[in-house]
Amino acid sequence: MPITPFHFGPGAVLHAAAPRYVSFLAFCAANVLIDLEPLYYLLTGQYPLHRFFHTYVGAVIVAMATVALFTLARRLTGVWSVPNPFRWQDLGIGGVAIGATAGTLSHIFFDSIMHPDIRPFAPLSDSNPMLLAVTVPMLHWSCLAAGLAGVCVLAIRNLIRKAEG
Repeated sequence: MPITPFHFGPGAVLHAAAPRYVSFLAFCAANVLIDLEPLYYLLTGQYPLHRFFHTYVGAVIVAMATVALFTLARRLTGVWSVPNPFRWQDLGIGGVAIGATAGTLSHIFFDSIMHPDIRPFAPLSDSNPMLLAVTVPMLHWSCLAAGLAGVCVLAIRNLIRKAEG
């Protein structure tokens, strides 16, 4: 299923570990953008579902596109009144770039474990050495655990901040 929230779990723990340097919003946005590819092929009944953007080369391009879209959206805030949910306008370009890159590269890594049609190293190789390196349920539980750990760290950090000030 495209655009699965399981991919967001590792982003939550990365953001919790380095909130000033890793944009969780960019991490999630890049994951959604990269999954537009299999969504399109799923809706049009074409196989394989995971193609160019589900390679490490394609993932870097999606990360760059995410940063470019963020930059464009930031410029539009100077022209139009644009809503600021999740305080996205306060994000720095570096955090967005790190979040987007971590999001797309981790996406390829995790999808390589569970999807037999992924060729993560194309065009250099058609091999997928990660396929079934762990069971799919183990992969899902690991992503869920990472997300819960990230949310817990962020919640504790917020509680401490409120208690101090």
